[in-house]
Amino acid sequence: MRKDAHMMLNTENKIPEDTAKKPGKDYDDDSISERNKSLGTPRSRPVSELIKETVQLHEKLQHQERPKLAELKSDEQNQSVKVAQMKAAFDSAQKTPEKPIERKPSMRKDMRRVVRQSKFRHVFGQAVKNDQCYDDIRVSRVTWDSAFCAVNPKFVALIIEASGGGAFLVLPLHKTGRIDKSYPTVCGHTGPVLDIDWCPHNDQVIASGSEDCTVMVWQIPENGLVTSMSEPVVILEGHSKRVGIITWHPTARNILLSAGCDNQIIIWNVGTGEAMINLEDMHPDVIYNVCWNRNGSLICTSCKDKSIRVIDPRKQEIVGEKEKAHEGARPMRAIFLSDGNILTTGFSRMSERQLALWNTQNLEEPMTVNEMDTSNGVLLPFYDPDTNVVYLCGKGDSSIRYFEITDEAPYVHFLNTFASKEPQRGMGYMPKRGLDVNKCEIARFYKLHERKCEPIVMTVPRKSDLFQDDLYPDTAGPDPALEAEEWFDGKNGDPILISLKNGYVPGKNREFKVVKKNMLDNKVTKNSEKSSSSNKSSHPAPSIVSVCFHHHGRLLPNLDEVVCKCYSSHSGPWSQPMCLCEGLLCNHSPLGSSGVERC
Repeated sequence: MRKDAHMMLNTENKIPEDTAKKPGKDYDDDSISERNKSLGTPRSRPVSELIKETVQLHEKLQHQERPKLAELKSDEQNQSVKVAQMKAAFDSAQKTPEKPIERKPSMRKDMRRVVRQSKFRHVFGQAVKNDQCYDDIRVSRVTWDSAFCAVNPKFVALIIEASGGGAFLVLPLHKTGRIDKSYPTVCGHTGPVLDIDWCPHNDQVIASGSEDCTVMVWQIPENGLVTSMSEPVVILEGHSKRVGIITWHPTARNILLSAGCDNQIIIWNVGTGEAMINLEDMHPDVIYNVCWNRNGSLICTSCKDKSIRVIDPRKQEIVGEKEKAHEGARPMRAIFLSDGNILTTGFSRMSERQLALWNTQNLEEPMTVNEMDTSNGVLLPFYDPDTNVVYLCGKGDSSIRYFEITDEAPYVHFLNTFASKEPQRGMGYMPKRGLDVNKCEIARFYKLHERKCEPIVMTVPRKSDLFQDDLYPDTAGPDPALEAEEWFDGKNGDPILISLKNGYVPGKNREFKVVKKNMLDNKVTKNSEKSSSSNKSSHPAPSIVSVCFHHHGRLLPNLDEVVCKCYSSHSGPWSQPMCLCEGLLCNHSPLGSSGVERC
């Protein structure tokens, strides 16, 4: 039994060991060779050689694409390994030119994605010459993150330093060069002016908010200021703290929104001077900015509590809210895009400036977030809804970055940067209807230096001098789509679009119509109607349209007759504003020049 067990154990092991233990047994050479052939291993080999051979084979197999473990058993199989290696090398040599051919199309596709086709890729900015700048202007030093500048196709308004109250300059666009220190200003506020905004439906009406807690609406003469203006058309009082945000409704006439440091938003009917909507208890902290959407049905706000809110002002309810849209402590900005999405600028925890895009239907996660640089300056976004281009101007920066918004991921595409040497203290943005379409100008900024205002022109290079339809789609015109009462009753209206092909230069007839409609379209009392009808029958009506004032500075709306504004040239009791309700008429020119005959 022991011998049989020993035989069984030895048969499981290799035969060379078995033969080594039984040297006395005779075997024929033929039987040995046959056995060696059948087993495929040499009869006796040192262990070191076997180890070396296995190591070499392992090294070879690591470089082969298709290793075969069965090839390690015999010399004949080693030869077959070499043949297999040659075949594999030959096959790989044939396949190697095919691999880059397969990869080339994908690389081209990637390149196409990187180099995105856009007609705004080559937009470049250029500052105008020194003789076309506005020099010697004392720009305001108030520590408030507003633009300090407002522009329309006729005037540029700049908040300036003023002693004894707040003031701002209103300059015709053509009045470039050095501005005299005695140039007339708008100086009715008793505290520094924090924000100004031109009415989109009348190029001569501007609103201002101040630290004196009031909002004032001003009517600028058609040819600019001749003397300083201290009497506004309307004074809107309702805030208990300073008013730092002013913005007009984009499509409805005479609707103005104001937001103050009392954390409340008031929507005014300027035609009657009444506060129609008061949004309280929606913001626990200071409001950074407010923006209307395209048709003026919603507003979005950014607040110091790091939240952005979408609010329906007529229902006085919050439609959507996102907490910690940007986790940094610096101020944020939020604006509506034409498709209803929201673009925000803010700061991360590490004080990196960010640009984010949000879907109002789902504010849980942003559609995209871009981190730009580390700086303390607040990014002021200016949006062109016609071309979907966003311009970011940082206060204290010396550059303007611009991005294109698309429907394809990553949604926000960087275009270029305009860089200059001097930092900017504020920025004004010209509406589309005030641009020069003959020069392919798609945007114009008014950069505020410490003592100067410098226009910057953004241009798309084109060889043709013809009108470029793709750069200038129909844009919002000066005519309102709704009256104030219609909007407060719940109606919405998209902007009335105009073509810039022939109408980019505002005509007198259109301005005349807008000025006539602007402040005089609300319902009046029966007494004012009777007095106006009696005055109409007893006095010839003058032929030039102006604005009607009351002794208390309040606007009397919806008068068919027109009156003059020459009261500034009179003295004594005639220096008060005049209106038809008190039977005062004047037939001479309303330019307010000296030497006119008495009313």
